[in-house]
Amino acid sequence: MTTRFELGKTTTISAGLAVVVMLCALATGVGWAQDTTAEEPAVGADTEDAAPAYPAGLDDPAIALEVLELRLVPLTADELAPLAAAWQDRARTAAQTVIDKSLEIRAADGTEAEALRAERLALVEERDRIFEKATAVIASFESKGGDPAEVESMRRYLSAVIDAGRSQLTLQEFTDGVLKWLVSPEGGVAVGFRIAVIVGSFFVLLIVARIVRAWVRRAVDRTPQLSNLLSGFLVMLVYWLTIAFGLMFVLALLGVNITPLFALVGGASFILAFAMQETLGNLAAGLMIMINRPFDEGDYVQVAGLGGTIKHVSIMSTTVTTPDNQVITIPNSKVWGDVITNVTASETRRVDLVFGIGYDDSIEQAQQVLEDVVTNHPLVLEDPAPNIRVSELGDSSVNFIVRPWTKTADYWTVYWDLQRAVKEAFDANGISIPFPQTDMHLHVTDSEKATSPAAATLTGDDNGKRRAASDYAHGDDGADEPGEAGEGEDGGERG
Repeated sequence: MTTRFELGKTTTISAGLAVVVMLCALATGVGWAQDTTAEEPAVGADTEDAAPAYPAGLDDPAIALEVLELRLVPLTADELAPLAAAWQDRARTAAQTVIDKSLEIRAADGTEAEALRAERLALVEERDRIFEKATAVIASFESKGGDPAEVESMRRYLSAVIDAGRSQLTLQEFTDGVLKWLVSPEGGVAVGFRIAVIVGSFFVLLIVARIVRAWVRRAVDRTPQLSNLLSGFLVMLVYWLTIAFGLMFVLALLGVNITPLFALVGGASFILAFAMQETLGNLAAGLMIMINRPFDEGDYVQVAGLGGTIKHVSIMSTTVTTPDNQVITIPNSKVWGDVITNVTASETRRVDLVFGIGYDDSIEQAQQVLEDVVTNHPLVLEDPAPNIRVSELGDSSVNFIVRPWTKTADYWTVYWDLQRAVKEAFDANGISIPFPQTDMHLHVTDSEKATSPAAATLTGDDNGKRRAASDYAHGDDGADEPGEAGEGEDGGERG
């Protein structure tokens, strides 16, 4: 019994101990599981916070600028914000490295300083590349809706670092930088290459523009509707437009942003429009002259109070040669704003002449003589027929109008020839060409007063003159002074 009892007691104790061990193990497992579960989110959160919000490798200083710019294209503003901050930090580190090297150089001397200067130039070059990449990232961040204040702060930082670094350069550092830039493939060599390309392209464009100008000239010469003025203007316009657009194309190929150039030209044009109003008026008038074609080069015109042959018309002025060979330049605004008479615009022109005969001459005979002289001139046209008529009974003569037609180029020849030929024909046929004259007739009613010395000499006081006035017929007041009214010293009558 005793042995059985002790065995049962031992079994009960063993079972209790087993239960206690199991409970302890279970409690330990639950605690470990809770600790593990609690730690896992924390690790995950830390990992998530540590991971960048932009693709890996975009903040690598060794990345090429072209590759960086391409990889920035799909990124959003949220991704670009931390990337821009990362590049700003890299720019700060690069600038600090250059400053430290500069301080080290100033503290060194001799051969050591020479070696340090070479190291500094390499660091400056690396800093410039980092700043260029940081600028590209910031520009992309701004274009995609980044915070304007943040963008402005980053840009000001980069600009301030560069300006402060330049202002603190020593003469030796400045000289080293210039020499390094001159031999750098991305600096002086690249600029020299671009200048050479632009100069070479300009000369090539001159040749191309001349070829285009010759082609345009042949094209406009085959268009008879265009005047010489408009043709010349179109040829000149095409020539300069070819050069201008060619240069812009070359600059675009070289990577130069020509958008600011258009803005500069637009702003300058706006300012010049106010400063050169009169010049622009001449320009507009020149265009109107070329489009409306009131005259052409070689035409004889009367314009702005002058008469002459058009020698040259530019976009700003018109050059006229007068018959006495004076060369006069007239602003186009005065030409277009005045009455323009184009004498040579028509192929034919009428010659207007007036000839007078005496009242005692035969009108029929004078008519026949004039018709013979006009029709016998070889330069007078038969169609239209000449017009010869009595036009006026003048004070001293009977006037004929003589209006033959001739070619415009023969106008003055016909004019001068007919003047001489009519005079010679009138003389040969006994027809007079009277000159203006006045006949005065004096009627005296008292012969005694007419023969008296006082009346003959008309000398005396004013009362005598007034009394002598009553001797003239028809209420004529007479003359106030001796010799007036055609009276000579002998009291005779002037014809």
